[in-house]
Amino acid sequence: MSTASPPRPARHAVAPAYPGRRSPATAVLALGWLGAAAVIALWWQDTTAVVGQADWLIGAGRIAGLLTGYCCALLVVLMARIPVLERGVGSDRVARWHAMAGRYTVCLLLAHIALILWGYAVQAHSGVVHEAWTVAFTYPEMVKGSIGGLLLLLVGAVSAGAVRRRVRYETWYYLHLLTYAAIFLAFWHQLALGADFAGGTAARMLWYALYLGSAAAVVWYRLLVPLRQNLRHRLRVHAVVREAPDVVSVVVSGQRLPELAARPGQFFRWRFLAPGLWWTASPYSLSAAPRPDLLRITVKEVGGHSAALARLRPGTQIWAEGPYGALTAERRTRQKVLLLAGGVGVTPLRALFESLPAQPGDLTLLYRARSESDLALRSELEAIATARGARLQFALNTPDGRRPVLTARGLRAALPDIAHHDVYLCGPPGLMRASYTALREAGVPAAHIHHESFEL
Repeated sequence: MSTASPPRPARHAVAPAYPGRRSPATAVLALGWLGAAAVIALWWQDTTAVVGQADWLIGAGRIAGLLTGYCCALLVVLMARIPVLERGVGSDRVARWHAMAGRYTVCLLLAHIALILWGYAVQAHSGVVHEAWTVAFTYPEMVKGSIGGLLLLLVGAVSAGAVRRRVRYETWYYLHLLTYAAIFLAFWHQLALGADFAGGTAARMLWYALYLGSAAAVVWYRLLVPLRQNLRHRLRVHAVVREAPDVVSVVVSGQRLPELAARPGQFFRWRFLAPGLWWTASPYSLSAAPRPDLLRITVKEVGGHSAALARLRPGTQIWAEGPYGALTAERRTRQKVLLLAGGVGVTPLRALFESLPAQPGDLTLLYRARSESDLALRSELEAIATARGARLQFALNTPDGRRPVLTARGLRAALPDIAHHDVYLCGPPGLMRASYTALREAGVPAAHIHHESFEL
């Protein structure tokens, strides 16, 4: 275990106004729905009439199939880690969109299969099972389409909440990569059998552009950009520092670090190239404002991987992707700010506590932890509060183990003008849900509560 002085606090001028950067989320969602409407327009343009039960069923199946293909492309785009999404919209919201698009894809795929087979069976006056056998083994590219569909259903089943909670992250992650193979196989099935592409050159070109653009985004942002970034910056472990009984900081050095343009509140996906660690890339937030020569993360030991970080040796190479995340000063809209942290969720807020422009008395950090020994980075927080004239408050369990409950009344008692604060929120899911509810009841508008949570 090495020791190293914490990164020096950054100095920032007090900004005269905080207009806040508007999230592009609404525009992105509108673009997504507009694309879905354009896909349905393909069916409308190619369909002259719908007559009888078979036509209705087959038409509905074709629409479901087109939308399945469109959602597959969206899944790839949302997996590509495009900066405007990861840093503008926020990684947490993009992850929720990806999960939602995945559910839509599975439902549309099942609807496509059921409606098409039902419609063909009505049209041929045969049974659905017989028609399924005929389609699967006599139609061109149908074997590829069937394998792709089964892979998508497998990924969807593994990603279901009840299953996901029982599967190791690494197992889920690598099975999730089968999505790429499934989409590749399904793509050729769509072009070969899709009636909307059979005679329409424009439609085929549109589909090629959609899928090639999605693939290019993945290759660029998930392969080429990280490769260039890591070859250029050559990140390594500089030191490992014990902060609390189950919390360590990893100080990272590298070359040309300012080019990363990392901001306080953001995170990287870190892959430590050490035995037992190289196969997992974990998201950890910066726990101090970036320095020209050093970055720092602070990690709570909650499993084998995080516990192993305490044994890292200086000089260990690191493969990192990022920075990601939108929990930054750019979201600020008010002069006064409350940072509300729980547990190791204090790490990104510690970086903001150090760096947010603020006059004395305008910045407050409320830190919820079980006991004094669990207050990671306490000495640094106290030093920052003293130097900046900021307020620092701790909410600890009582000696008999009872947890303090954050309520609207308690928040207003601590900060009578809390409704006029921006609030940055980070911590365990249960605490974040309770805190969000209390903040809303205390009069804080939803637009002024900034958080990154994959559960809220």
